Amino acid sequence: MGKKQISIINGPNLNLLGKRETGLYGDEAFEPFLERLRQRFPEVDIQYVQSNIEGELIDAIQKAGFEADAIILNPGGYTHTSVAIGDAIAAVKAPVIEVHISNIFAREEFRKHSYVSAKAVGVISGLGLKGYEMALSYFL
Repeated sequence: MGKKQISIINGPNLNLLGKRETGLYGDEAFEPFLERLRQRFPEVDIQYVQSNIEGELIDAIQKAGFEADAIILNPGGYTHTSVAIGDAIAAVKAPVIEVHISNIFAREEFRKHSYVSAKAVGVISGLGLKGYEMALSYFL
């Protein structure tokens, strides 16, 4: 049996981790964290996509949704605005865990609504980058 394939898909502005609002999102860029995650879980083929463009995220969800064993998705700001991303999750066979670095429920009122959560198997919010590791552990 081959390696389990898990796709991490990050949405808008997550390419700026380590640089933007470090009080909320921490001071570590995602790429070094991803490298440590791959080293910690050598039995998993971790695919990674980040895009600031909604349609590209939908394409990535559709592709991973039929090729990967699971998806870890941080839709960023699209969490609160994108019916289409929610629909993409509902359309694919791979289970999805929604991850947020900050606690979206402790922030502005509009961030408390997600078009993704009802279609995900679970939500991890507010535990920093550790949330990705927890989601990966869940799928294993």
